[in-house]
Amino acid sequence: MSVIVITGGSRGIGASAAEHIAHQGMGVILTYNRHPEAAASVVERIEHTGGNAVALKLDVSDVATFPGFRDSVALALRETWGLTTLSGLVNNAGYGLFNPLASVSEAQFDGLFNVHLKAPFFLTQTLLPLLADGASIVNLTSATTRVATAGVAPYAAFKGGLEVLTRYMAKEFGERRIRANAVSPGAIRTELGGGLNDEFEALLAGQTALGRVGEPQDVARVIAMLLSQEGGWINAQTIEVAGGYII
Repeated sequence: MSVIVITGGSRGIGASAAEHIAHQGMGVILTYNRHPEAAASVVERIEHTGGNAVALKLDVSDVATFPGFRDSVALALRETWGLTTLSGLVNNAGYGLFNPLASVSEAQFDGLFNVHLKAPFFLTQTLLPLLADGASIVNLTSATTRVATAGVAPYAAFKGGLEVLTRYMAKEFGERRIRANAVSPGAIRTELGGGLNDEFEALLAGQTALGRVGEPQDVARVIAMLLSQEGGWINAQTIEVAGGYII
């Protein structure tokens, strides 16, 4: 039995990924911060289709809580699945902020850094003793690392840093056969950054070769593949899942 931790699993891409992972027969430990009801709903949907899932609270911006979270993960592994190790980690939790470079505050910069780069670094480090040899790590980045989009410079910069960090994870964890890859979504219909209005969605769809914005499940399928044996020879890669956004 494989069990995966996915951060930010209560909504959007994280929730869809949790369900796809469970449908593949893997156990899921999903985290939430401010939306326990949404996390409980994801767990309920997974259990309704015969899967197993546990929701744990985690504020990824607070590194001091990570050792306690690791203990909670270890407890959930033992009590729910009778296991001592994880088969995968998905660093997905995040939020968006639209603000031009000229007006970004230090607090806004630090908040984005803490969630999008510092958290994946130290959460992976903290959970590393629980990751089984041969496990898989998937980090969620963004197509804004390739296509400069005015107003999201700090977010994109830290996602770019996460892509570099992904390669270093693959390099340093390779002797344990732990793979690390990044998934880089394009425009996706989620609540990140306040969601999409009709005008903005039409603009993004017109810039995408396949003529639409993505849905959470478009990204979730790729995440689930990378965690499975089907992705077993993919390592140290950033895979853009964007339907051909600004080719």
